[in-house]
Amino acid sequence: MSLLKYITAALTFIILIGFGQVDAKASQLLKEGSAGSEVTFVQDFMKKLGYFETETTGYYGPVTANAIREFQNDFGLKADGIVGGETANMIYNVDTMAHIVNGEARGESYEGQVAVAAVILNRIESNDFPNAISQVIYQRNAFTAINDGQYRLLPGSSSYQAVKDAFLGWDPTGGAVYYYNPSLATDNWIFTRTVIKQIGSHTFAY
Repeated sequence: MSLLKYITAALTFIILIGFGQVDAKASQLLKEGSAGSEVTFVQDFMKKLGYFETETTGYYGPVTANAIREFQNDFGLKADGIVGGETANMIYNVDTMAHIVNGEARGESYEGQVAVAAVILNRIESNDFPNAISQVIYQRNAFTAINDGQYRLLPGSSSYQAVKDAFLGWDPTGGAVYYYNPSLATDNWIFTRTVIKQIGSHTFAY
């Protein structure tokens, strides 16, 4: 199952539009008292990020609400403990980034995984790239994992943690907007970029 289909099936309380941007009807918000598979999905997602440290129950109680508040605080959202449109959209974005990190750097060190996530965020800040996470990821030929299908592999918890650390400000690359494996790169253009740092098998550049 593709990521988009997976998210659509799991987060039935959101509507995916455009490049993964989401909106939510007021009657479909997840909040204290909610129950069902959507709540289980959110709890499992928060567990991967280290916010939900108990067993998933499918019931949205105070523990889940507190986990959501921590997530919202760390990711720059209104910390109301409710999964509405903005929070659902961020969940989608983080999940998408984790799939890229896993597809591009699962054999790298943890620092190397954070570095890939940081490049995505650096591109959003650059005038040379789109300003939305999903648009950066789905930009044509931007990431090998999209083209070769590795994007569809299920990420481990380290991929999610790497995305979280990048959002919290860790950028091992020093501002890179490109990375490549010198032994595998076939486009000579990438070798014209200014190298910043080597992390594992990846060269990071701008």
